[in-house]
Amino acid sequence: MSRQSISFTKPNDEWLKTQVDSKEYSSKSELVNDLIRQARKQHAQIDWIRSKLEKSERSGFTTESKEEILKQSKSLLNG
Repeated sequence: MSRQSISFTKPNDEWLKTQVDSKEYSSKSELVNDLIRQARKQHAQIDWIRSKLEKSERSGFTTESKEEILKQSKSLLNG
């Protein structure tokens, strides 16, 4: 594992210390690594949603009403 030296603003450092003091994490490093993992996971989810939206936009728009779309959806679900 690589070693880094980073600086935090006072409020962020105090928040990190509070998390470690509450025994939620054993160290600031563990907490920062967890925050990075969460951010990476969130970024992956955003990328997935973005790709689905882009695919939907490329497929075109409809002139059908929401009632017609709902009827078609129910028909497809019910076979």
